[in-house]
Amino acid sequence: MKKYPVILTSKAEQDIEDIYDYIAKKDMLQNAECVLDKLEALILALDETPERGTYPPELSRQGINEFREVIFKPYRAIYQIFQSKVIVHLCVDGRRDMVALLERRLLR
Repeated sequence: MKKYPVILTSKAEQDIEDIYDYIAKKDMLQNAECVLDKLEALILALDETPERGTYPPELSRQGINEFREVIFKPYRAIYQIFQSKVIVHLCVDGRRDMVALLERRLLR
């Protein structure tokens, strides 16, 4: 089975740190660590089956199908398969204004 290197952009890394910090501050450190572990496992599993992700509906409605997403509710990791690599562009709480966020981060 082919392995795809999984690369997180600096913004995606910052997204994950922000999620961790927010949960640790507002809830419990244990919960922040649990969410971090699950997000990391979800993202790293893309190395074997990156095609399993779905197209983000906000983008596919605009005819954009170069990005995919995997979800650990409420968090969404949005990535692209590019030159046999998986590039994770963002990992955010899906309850945010996703249209504005995706336009700002991916469609400039």
